[in-house]
Amino acid sequence: MTRRALWILQFALVIGCSASRPTDPSFITVAVRSGPTTFDPLQAADEISQRLGQLIFDPLMQWGDDLRVHPALAERLDNPDPLTYIAHLRRGVVFHDGRAFTARDVVYTFSPFLDPSFTSPVKGAYRQLASVTALDDYTVRFTLKEPFAAFPIQLPLPPIVPDGSGDAMRTRPIGTGAYRFVRYDSDDQVVLSAFDHYWGGVPKNRGIVVKVVPDDTMRGLELRKGSTDLVINDLPPDIVYQFEKTGRFAVNRSPGLDFSYLGFNMRDPVVGDVRVRHAIGYAIDRDAIIRDLRRGLARAAVGLIPDLGWAYEPDVLHFTHDPAYAKRLLDEAGYRDPDGDGPLPRLRLSLKTSTNEETRLQSAVIQEDLRRVGIDLELRSYEFATFYADVVQGNFQIFTLTWTGGALVDPDMLRRVFHSQQLPPSGFNRGRYRNSQVDRLIDLATTAVDDDERRHFYREAQKLIAEDAPYVPLWHRTNVIVAQRGVDGLHATPMGDFTWLRDVSRIDPARAGRHD
Repeated sequence: MTRRALWILQFALVIGCSASRPTDPSFITVAVRSGPTTFDPLQAADEISQRLGQLIFDPLMQWGDDLRVHPALAERLDNPDPLTYIAHLRRGVVFHDGRAFTARDVVYTFSPFLDPSFTSPVKGAYRQLASVTALDDYTVRFTLKEPFAAFPIQLPLPPIVPDGSGDAMRTRPIGTGAYRFVRYDSDDQVVLSAFDHYWGGVPKNRGIVVKVVPDDTMRGLELRKGSTDLVINDLPPDIVYQFEKTGRFAVNRSPGLDFSYLGFNMRDPVVGDVRVRHAIGYAIDRDAIIRDLRRGLARAAVGLIPDLGWAYEPDVLHFTHDPAYAKRLLDEAGYRDPDGDGPLPRLRLSLKTSTNEETRLQSAVIQEDLRRVGIDLELRSYEFATFYADVVQGNFQIFTLTWTGGALVDPDMLRRVFHSQQLPPSGFNRGRYRNSQVDRLIDLATTAVDDDERRHFYREAQKLIAEDAPYVPLWHRTNVIVAQRGVDGLHATPMGDFTWLRDVSRIDPARAGRHD
């Protein structure tokens, strides 16, 4: 019996057990697959660190469900000329330690991006920033090196940290967010309590416990036993399906932005050949992955920019499932079948993944798809920290990861992922992809002041990137929240963020209707 079949059976056997509520009904417990790597929002690169940051900190601007930026700590953002943005700050906001939020905190947060030696996963978004200046306690001027129409869209990151906070943010974060940090029991749980002086209104619960449960099956069992209130996008589709079958849990879903893909080391002599990358793209049956592995909780992706995005370009190279064409491409690349229908492969490749079971299952399916066209794919799985370090350092032939939603809202992400000047650690061009035409189009889009002009350049760049295939797109996630029936206020946002948790509360289970 495969591990997948085993944990589906285990889960089905216990799903009928009676539930019990968490011991403190005033707190909401959320189960996640991994703990944070840091609480410093300027250094947070992994999903859970960023999600926790959404609860502890606030940015100047924030994303709405309409995928547009809206005021947060900045009540208004003026643009008096192409090189100047003036942020008018919200008054009466305080940090968790009681200090008043002022322009000094904004300057302190953004000033490191002006230091060439400073590294941060979000630094690439501010390469056009020339200076940041406090005009008074509640007014900040951002001056750019050249016009950058996407500048307001960068302001949801980073969240604002207090002036002079330094390295303390890594372990004892202090923000202006809806929740204040209480403690982190390493690899066990993060405890946050509601901040009664939150400028956006007191949360509807008294706190959030983020429980680290690495095993997929155990997260489902925690929810079924009632020791966890809800899980956000961290249950395998098979277990979501089991919950839905019972009809006794609240399920909330929405089309998401998260993007799953294969990334290639463009310096590798084998996968550096575009014909090999295309062959891999045509060999993979992504429709089967979505239908069978993901239980329909995804839609096929054609590129990094999601179909919900305003600059999405549908008229690009699409990888369909065409094994015969994949074989012809391998022939053209010089990797002919050495023994016809025999067991010998055309070539051998390696794919690095994390130890996440869902990712490993998907990788095993891809392994089988590639085997059928003559590619022997070795799977190498590592704990996430080790795996991610290898990806950042370029120590891979092929890797698989998932970009999370918030990063993909604006097409400027194309620059941070595919521009040749955006190599780690200041950018996300982990495969060391280079195309001077793509660089030029992205640069033109970056400096364009008109959205129609930006859209044109970004769409042309997407066409070239799709042809070069530094990524083989797989799918965009359908966001799913599974919760106890007595939990109210569920809201699966396109970005799968945590900000809405402040609106979650408990109601009488007898009155709880199903959330679809």
